[in-house]
Amino acid sequence: MKKSSGFLDALRRLQQLTAVRAVRGGLMNLFPVLIIGAFALILKTFPVAAYQTAIATFAGGFFVDLFDLVNSATFGVLSVHMTYSISRSYMKLKADPEAVSGGAVFASLTTFFILSGVNLSDFGTDSMGPKSMFLAIISGLGASALYLVLSRALRNLRHKLFSSGADREFNRMLSSIAPIILVGVCFGVVNMLVVRAFGVDSFRTLLSYAFNDLFARIGNGFFKGFFFVLFSSVLWFFGIHGSDTLENVMQTYFTPISAGAVPGASILTKEFFDCFVLMGGCGTAICLLIAILIFSRNRARRGLGYTAAFPMLFNINELMVFGLPIIFNPTMLIPFLLAPLVCYTTAYFALSAGLVPYITQSVEWTTPVLLGGYWATGSVAGSILQMVNIFLGVLIYLPFLRLLDKQSAEASRRNYQAFTDFFRKNEQEIAGMRLTERTDVFGDFAKDLCADLRHGMGRQVVLAYQPQYAYDGACIGVEALLRWNHPVYGMLYPPLIFKLASEGGFLPALEEAVLLKALSDIDAVKKRFGDGVKISVNVTGATVTTPRFLQFCKAQSARVPFRENHICIEVTEQTGLGFDDATEEALRSLREMGALLAIDDFSMGQTSIHYLKDSFFDIIKLDGALVKGMFTHENGREIISSIVSLADSLNLLVLAEYVETEEQREALHEMGCDTYQGYLYSPAVFLDEPEK
Repeated sequence: MKKSSGFLDALRRLQQLTAVRAVRGGLMNLFPVLIIGAFALILKTFPVAAYQTAIATFAGGFFVDLFDLVNSATFGVLSVHMTYSISRSYMKLKADPEAVSGGAVFASLTTFFILSGVNLSDFGTDSMGPKSMFLAIISGLGASALYLVLSRALRNLRHKLFSSGADREFNRMLSSIAPIILVGVCFGVVNMLVVRAFGVDSFRTLLSYAFNDLFARIGNGFFKGFFFVLFSSVLWFFGIHGSDTLENVMQTYFTPISAGAVPGASILTKEFFDCFVLMGGCGTAICLLIAILIFSRNRARRGLGYTAAFPMLFNINELMVFGLPIIFNPTMLIPFLLAPLVCYTTAYFALSAGLVPYITQSVEWTTPVLLGGYWATGSVAGSILQMVNIFLGVLIYLPFLRLLDKQSAEASRRNYQAFTDFFRKNEQEIAGMRLTERTDVFGDFAKDLCADLRHGMGRQVVLAYQPQYAYDGACIGVEALLRWNHPVYGMLYPPLIFKLASEGGFLPALEEAVLLKALSDIDAVKKRFGDGVKISVNVTGATVTTPRFLQFCKAQSARVPFRENHICIEVTEQTGLGFDDATEEALRSLREMGALLAIDDFSMGQTSIHYLKDSFFDIIKLDGALVKGMFTHENGREIISSIVSLADSLNLLVLAEYVETEEQREALHEMGCDTYQGYLYSPAVFLDEPEK
């Protein structure tokens, strides 16, 4: 157990290395190139005869040429794109100003062309495509690191190169000339030493020979293919495009049918791996996709699965590999390596035992599952073998997916707690900012939680009711309080819910849902608290006067009369009311519907006092801070007495919140306030809770 833990710790430390992060970031930034190139190939090879005829004959094969051009500009020079992307990623991780100038990128590209043998007459896209991916990693990392060292060492010389009066960007690029030249010279010397020492024509050729020699030492047959699958998966797991890095090995030892292999002469062809092992891409990822879509309870993971499903149907799985992520994910290491090895083994022995015919037809790697197996072998047995392998792969991924879901849920709960603690601690300051526009981890979490709230509003809104009592002990009303039971985090902090709903633009819909739920609970509320109780529902000032809310209230009042059921709308001061003609007309309309109106969190502020001038309100609820601080803050009781006196002169009911002790109640009673809400009487309760 300790050894396993040590391995996982080492893996976690490894993934934090700058070089590893640069490779991973470079690959992620390469998404557009990979996706565009792959879809160009899909569009060119889409397996429908009528479609193929159409694109081949239209305008003299215009679309075929177009797809070929796009594929050549992406996969044809994929290693050049990769060199550029890794270099930029590395310099950004180093937080160096040179990352902006691009000097390291030019040095890396120069190095790549030098090590590729740019001076050779046969240099072309074959040297710049997937076969040179490993060289791209070496060039991107090595040249960038050396450039950074030389750039810092030559800093004094660089300042002397500045041209007074010249553009700032021109000076910056001028200063990068010396480091670029030195990087090119260093790697040029390395390339020449390799050429002389090993008798090859370039460093790239040496790498190609090294990989080929590695596989040449393994005898032909089962174990050569087994090791190829394992090595390719390991490279992928560490963020290196395994399939492309070993492309030269594939073409040397596992020849495609169309490239000269005799149909039926060998089990191990390129089509064998594409059809029966790399289904859905590396790691037999189609199995992971199916497991996620059927069994995962993680909403974000299922969303990723739906997004990645279409490209994975054509064996393009970068969205899944980097989005889940799989690379450097200790939980996914075993199934990612094991699933393709199991599929390889079952497929190899199925063909060698004659259960499935040998592959006789060339099939593009983008051919969808089931079709590929059938076309390659010319038999339904090929499709059945694919289904068997998929079933085995799903079984392999399933327990690890469940473990990943569990880990994600635990991590999410920790993140939610940290996020909530941050929100509680800074609630006053946060009121004036948008959480979902923050660029830190809290901003990311706010956006995710906001999306959860939007999608779960119809299912997860529940209400708790806090009773309100008169001084003589009679229950006079209840306040409906929103509770949101999140499937992962449990009950959410209510102020956070309203904050995110406001930022997400669905606060009016949420407040309507709360009122609708309260109206549906009327019978249960009356049964528990008494027939004559009023039911108060909070609505923000920004919502209560809108035409949408008024139309909603009219429709509901026609169904469940507000007057007869003592419905009270509590206007919260989160957003102040602007008392213009439209506002007054809206409040008047609510009163005509029979709704009582209350001011929540009333204090001595200018806004609160302004609410009283036109006698639209029936109830004022004392600001809880006044009640909690009336014994500790100077003049606290005098302020409450003034409010109660003012309310009495206007014939308004005053209700005190946060009444938690008998001492508070008696003091309020002496000041003329005789209705209360708080823990002295009861916390908010759910209607299905047993009465105490």
